[in-house]
Amino acid sequence: MDEREDLRRRADGGEQDAIDQLVELAGEAGDVDELRRLAGAGSSDAVDVLIELAAEREDFAELRRLADLGNTDAADVLAELQS
Repeated sequence: MDEREDLRRRADGGEQDAIDQLVELAGEAGDVDELRRLAGAGSSDAVDVLIELAAEREDFAELRRLADLGNTDAADVLAELQS
């Protein structure tokens, strides 16, 4: 089992340190799918990193998706980038 698989297993078990490490690794790698998975599981840190990455990439679709889910930070960033 590689490091990420072990972290996912531990994160899926609710271990906060593993979740934090996965968010950090996914953010550094620009792994949007992993960040979405973590965000979907309730990680607000993953959502924050997703917003940051989407803003850097000017990924309006991702920002809109997050805003449509009710994330006001994503909506604010989207509005700022589009102005």
